[in-house]
Amino acid sequence: MPDKPSHFNGGRVLGDLNDLRGIGAYKTGVHKPTFSEPHMRSLQWLAQRLPEAGLSAEIDGIGNVIGASTRSGPKLLAGSHLESQNYAGWLDGPLGVVYALEAARVINADSSTNGAVEVAAWCDEEGHFGSFLGSRSYVGALTEDDIDAARDRSSGRTMRDALREAGLAGRPRARAEPGRHIGYLEAHIEQGQTLESGELKIGVVTSIVGIWQYRVTFSGEQNHAGTTRMSARKDAGVALARLCVAVDDRFPASCGPRTVWTTGRIVLDPGAPSIIPGRAEMLFQIRDDDPDVIVRLETLLRDLAAEAATHGRCTVAVERLRTGAPALMNAAFQQAIEAASAVFAGGRSVRMPSGAGHDAQVLATIMPAGMLFVPSIGGVSHHWSENTDDADIVTGAEVFVDACRRLLAR
Repeated sequence: MPDKPSHFNGGRVLGDLNDLRGIGAYKTGVHKPTFSEPHMRSLQWLAQRLPEAGLSAEIDGIGNVIGASTRSGPKLLAGSHLESQNYAGWLDGPLGVVYALEAARVINADSSTNGAVEVAAWCDEEGHFGSFLGSRSYVGALTEDDIDAARDRSSGRTMRDALREAGLAGRPRARAEPGRHIGYLEAHIEQGQTLESGELKIGVVTSIVGIWQYRVTFSGEQNHAGTTRMSARKDAGVALARLCVAVDDRFPASCGPRTVWTTGRIVLDPGAPSIIPGRAEMLFQIRDDDPDVIVRLETLLRDLAAEAATHGRCTVAVERLRTGAPALMNAAFQQAIEAASAVFAGGRSVRMPSGAGHDAQVLATIMPAGMLFVPSIGGVSHHWSENTDDADIVTGAEVFVDACRRLLAR
């Protein structure tokens, strides 16, 4: 086996991750919604450790943590996020932040290396208040109006209130400095089974899917469930159910090889067993890395919704809530990860797309970007049982540090 990167410490990586796991612990995972007390403590944890890597520490006005270097030479930005989904896993996000921190510790202390690794923890990648609000703010794609409109999806609390309660109101938002970084590198658990099932150690991400999200609302007629004849009903809930079935029946003929779709929430109003629903709402999401496929499926969704509404004598509105362009990962970044994997993971890597969204796709709009995956046990994520073997975590960290070194040496 080759020597480990100079000053690299796998035990320190595992220790950092377990420190973060202890903040907001829930069963074997964590519960750290954006701007919650555990989330804010995690941001402070990182800010306190950045000076160990020769970096300044700033928590900006949107909740991003930015660690900057004064070293001369090229600078590589690396990171991920520290909040979690509700009652979810301990590695989704923190793995990438800790890898970035370890890379900065190792590389920034090495006088033979030109340049530096800078570290970022982006706020609200998990979308409690929106979509990628922290990284979008950094690249200049988030307006003050967007912040005014943002609401916590669980409680309805405004983002302005959340920022004030977190002590962040009035702070400036950090913005990317044009030309400062040679690019952005992010590590993440795979959140799938490709690596584990193939007995592979590293995923070299080629692209990140685009995500389109919709609210579909059926309006019928609320009425008494016992006295209204079936032939006279305008049941919004039945119309919505017809749409769900039609989507699964008709989408496969129009989708791409990696298209996925999900109905993530259904609400019937008023939601009582003795009342015919007068209103029914669903949140629906489509993911693919081909925009043409998404356009085709959106048209089909609208057609199927209209058919379900007509059949149920209801009206329907299909509202597009979110669009996310797919992002290609930079070829040179893919090569650096692959070369590092050849040395530290025995070449057990594979090039693969990401079916999940990540901050890297936002950073890719303004600079070259790359992503590295490590295996997920059982492919489980967004659940408190999410896990990765310690040995795979350490191997991934070694590959990440070496990839950073290679990118700075280009």
